[in-house]
Amino acid sequence: MIFRPPDDASAPALIFLHERYGLTKHTLDLAQKAARAGFVGVAPDLFTRWQGDRDALRAGSIRVTLPDEEIAAVVHETIDELKTDPQVDAERIVLVGVCQSGRYAVVVGSERTDLAACVVLYGAAQESDWQVTKEQPRPMPEMIGALRAPFLFLFGEGDHVISLADVRRVRGTFEDARKSYRMRVFAGMPHGWLNDTMPGRYRPAEAAAAWDMLVGFANEVFAGAWPRERVRWDFGAETSPTYDFGKNVRYE
Repeated sequence: MIFRPPDDASAPALIFLHERYGLTKHTLDLAQKAARAGFVGVAPDLFTRWQGDRDALRAGSIRVTLPDEEIAAVVHETIDELKTDPQVDAERIVLVGVCQSGRYAVVVGSERTDLAACVVLYGAAQESDWQVTKEQPRPMPEMIGALRAPFLFLFGEGDHVISLADVRRVRGTFEDARKSYRMRVFAGMPHGWLNDTMPGRYRPAEAAAAWDMLVGFANEVFAGAWPRERVRWDFGAETSPTYDFGKNVRYE
């Protein structure tokens, strides 16, 4: 789905890739929020070709893992259509992956030269994202090495599926490949803290701060603050000296 800002002037676009639950209210809300902020907000259904039980998917009782190639085809089609949209500034398109779809921001980002930036919210870091399988044939370090656009990563210290060791692996791989990133670890935040449809996870103040970081990063890129001829590493984290990933809890 596509949501447009109030006026007809040329605008940048934010493409939001949904979580494991499919195209739900949360992702649509983010795209609408982007439109209110002056972006063209887009939320494609990554599972459009999947014929399974959508109710079970939304409830989280099943998980869909489709081939990277199939998901990427949907995202590529979305981007290509946006580039022909008369309201969209084709040089200012940002791809946002959330949770499970964080990996797809890396997959698609490694295959295109025309994205202004990519954003990953608590994704692309857990062990399963880094495994090479039939569905995920390209190693994560190889894909990171092919990236052109700068990345923003937002993680939570209290995430029950992404550890600080996982975060360090992403950071180290970006630096080894000499790719630009901004990365923040929010103190105490659980997995999915931006999702206001999951009361156990949602943290309003930190969600607002993360949104401001996302919009601010996009605007920095648009203003030329992340030139492609330079490599920029910007890491910030806050954590407890007694951090123990094993004690992190899953919230609903």
